Amino acid sequence: MNPLDLYATASELPTPWDSTVLGRVGTAAVKVLRMDGRPLPVEVHEDAELLLVLDGRLELLVDGAGVTVGPGELYRVPAGARHAVRAGSTGTLVLVEAAGEGDVGGAG
Repeated sequence: MNPLDLYATASELPTPWDSTVLGRVGTAAVKVLRMDGRPLPVEVHEDAELLLVLDGRLELLVDGAGVTVGPGELYRVPAGARHAVRAGSTGTLVLVEAAGEGDVGGAG
């Protein structure tokens, strides 16, 4: 497999917050997407998920607490945590979640 250009892959997606699966590791899906500044509703997952900001920033509300994740930072959302994306999240995001979970912009 050749190296993937994550920035190019994210920029080629038809709409922000729609992710594409880059590959699978065990039962986890590795995805990339671009954020466009708009908020997303609360969601809850049975499994933890990892959020890696490549550039820009991710503004989260996790179990009522505000969290900012900057470039090069990884945030682990615990299983069962109520979380939402706050307005102002922009840039490129890599998401690692259990296979079968919805995209960030979807029902989750």
